[in-house]
Amino acid sequence: MLGPVILAASRSDRMRRLISAAPVTKQVVDRFIPGEDVDDIVPVVRDLADNGLELTMDVVGEDITNPAQAAAARDAYLELVDRLKPLELGTRAEMSVKLSMFGQALEGGHELALSNVRPVVEAAAEIGTTVTLDAEDHTTLDSMFAIHEELRKDFPQTGCVIQAYLFRTEADARRLAASGSRVRLVKGAYKEPASVAYQDKREIDRAYVRILRSLMEGKGYPMIGSHDPRLIAIGQELAHQAGRKLDEYEFQMLYGIRTDEHLRLAAEGHRMRVYTAYGTDWYGYFMRRLAEKPANLRFFARSMLTKG
Repeated sequence: MLGPVILAASRSDRMRRLISAAPVTKQVVDRFIPGEDVDDIVPVVRDLADNGLELTMDVVGEDITNPAQAAAARDAYLELVDRLKPLELGTRAEMSVKLSMFGQALEGGHELALSNVRPVVEAAAEIGTTVTLDAEDHTTLDSMFAIHEELRKDFPQTGCVIQAYLFRTEADARRLAASGSRVRLVKGAYKEPASVAYQDKREIDRAYVRILRSLMEGKGYPMIGSHDPRLIAIGQELAHQAGRKLDEYEFQMLYGIRTDEHLRLAAEGHRMRVYTAYGTDWYGYFMRRLAEKPANLRFFARSMLTKG
């Protein structure tokens, strides 16, 4: 199982330095992260939208060590909102945020993260779009869900993410499915202990299907975050069984992975949203992409061998 090893490496400063220094790294990272600043990303947004795709935008970065960095993360998202406004894409271009970027892990982090993310949610609403709160490791989730609930009092369209590999998620899904909220279901991409999470891929897949069924049968708006062809087909069937129309759920996939499938689903009339990250602090995001799918790791290793 290489996934846990890669996730451990994502927290290693030594591995960060080694991988960042490799000559081929930028070329490979560009497959998943198409730019370092908002000027790079606006043409990408236009191109994806012109091809019938929707987006959720993520300014990468998680290692926040002081309130000034958290405020800078807030300001980076506010700048993104300003640049999205003239494109007039509405909810076709939303944003995803990790509360760790907004200071969640600092002293007084819950209130700090809420105070930093609220202006972003407000600004997004002003241009007709919304924000989804990404899930991180299990120790952060109670805070994330509490912030989600608080934001939804004024901005009910605010979404959140749940992770199929956690034991708690089936109960979380039932609660959220009844609330009318927007919920993205993913398998999970953090190194979690066996005391809180399934470790076997087959168990995770089975949990994913159970949870997705609960979301489809509920009152919320399900967002299917997966590249797995089998789970995509199951998602379509569960939506059909639940009597959902094509605009009553959506698929979400990462930028740079299964691009042809993005276009196929959009051409069939599905809402297909591409998770598009940008920024300079890419290491943690990149390593989790490698851990999620063996093909990503093979792609990186092959590039290191042939281009290094």
